[in-house]
Amino acid sequence: MNNLIDNTILFVKDKLKGAEAGHDWFHIERVYKNALLIAQEEVCDVQIVKLGALLHDIADSKFNDGDETVGSKVAREFLESQNTDEETIVHVINIIENISFKGGNFAKKFNSIELEIVQDADRLDAIGAIGIARTFNYGGFKNRQLYNPEIAPKLNMSKEEYKKSEAPTLNHFYEKLLLLKDKMNTKTGKQLAQERHKFMELFLSQFYAEWDGEK
Repeated sequence: MNNLIDNTILFVKDKLKGAEAGHDWFHIERVYKNALLIAQEEVCDVQIVKLGALLHDIADSKFNDGDETVGSKVAREFLESQNTDEETIVHVINIIENISFKGGNFAKKFNSIELEIVQDADRLDAIGAIGIARTFNYGGFKNRQLYNPEIAPKLNMSKEEYKKSEAPTLNHFYEKLLLLKDKMNTKTGKQLAQERHKFMELFLSQFYAEWDGEK
């Protein structure tokens, strides 16, 4: 079965060549490592966790005109080409289709410990120092303002509002990143999220002080 993981890594690396830096191979690799770390403390199917982590962002809807079905299709085609059993394929696709934040009001239509692990691993990469770097990288990619005191964060957005938002980058901390700590599923995920959350709070405090000319 290791051949499947090795082939998946090669496939994902090739597929994500030239991807925006917050959703490139290195993002996948970090999520993969986070997922394996969390999996050590859980009773789970590690093979599913590995595949879910590697394929969770294989075709992000943000870069495919909002089409949320592309990732599942690409993952299925690849796994079928590797003669993967149908049960595994369906589980991995369920992870891909249910992992996303989508404004925080998205009700998962599928549950498994493997999904919880990969979701925590992905969310960990969205917070802390890496999360801050990814957020401003994506904001620059979208040519958004760093911050605008006149545009307040919009909480409890619908999935469509979240997807279409063009708000300043700093608003994203309040609309998503600072909410993730309390949405973690696993014990290890919750523990790791605590420190990363504190780091973001420290960053925001420093940001506002500098913005206002206090430091």
